[in-house]
Amino acid sequence: MILLFTDFGPAGPYLGQMEAVLRLNAPGVDVIHLVSDAPAPLPAGYLLAALCRQFPEGSVFLSVVDPGVGGDRQALVLEADGRWFVGPGNGLLNTVAAQAESRRWLRIDWRPARLSASFHGRDLFAPVAARIAKRDFGWEHQAIDGPDVTAWPADRASIVYFDHYGNALTGLRYRSEFAERLLRVNDRQVPHADVFCAVEAGAAFWYRNSLDLVEVAVNRGGADQALGLAIGDSVVFEP
Repeated sequence: MILLFTDFGPAGPYLGQMEAVLRLNAPGVDVIHLVSDAPAPLPAGYLLAALCRQFPEGSVFLSVVDPGVGGDRQALVLEADGRWFVGPGNGLLNTVAAQAESRRWLRIDWRPARLSASFHGRDLFAPVAARIAKRDFGWEHQAIDGPDVTAWPADRASIVYFDHYGNALTGLRYRSEFAERLLRVNDRQVPHADVFCAVEAGAAFWYRNSLDLVEVAVNRGGADQALGLAIGDSVVFEP
């Protein structure tokens, strides 16, 4: 399958144009709209790394969060633990690489006859993702060392995404040592709970979410507004 991970938003023509290219170039391959409201590339990378673990080897992630489109950033393919990621070389794919046990990078040298300066998702990345889904590597590419992720933080102790309900996902993968500890966010101590109904309505808590990330929530409310949170706000566990 091909999974779309973008910041395009659910409305407008952009997702539809990319999906059309995928279906024309890889007929019969499932196309899934995974995320269409990704934040900036660096926090988005931690969400992408958490989500991709839910999918089997061979899946292709068309990952387009590309504020520098048309600039000098590279066009890249990453194979990490048997999954494929196609997107810009702006740090979006680095967390996936840092968390992977095996990785290899390819630089996309192929260019279509028509390449919009502002829509590489449609004209460059989507055709390459479609070919990878068909296991066609006959397009121009070069194996490269890729970004140096040896010092890249595999976890990020900050808010990286808000879902529709206002729940705040962090870039911290859950570890048993976090259990029952207080989490400090925006100078407020937030206790742990396993599920929403374990706390009173309006109460803030943190929990281990379905992606194995630490998440901050408010029962029957939005943590974003109730706690005044924003992407990038740091979180820290109390000793």
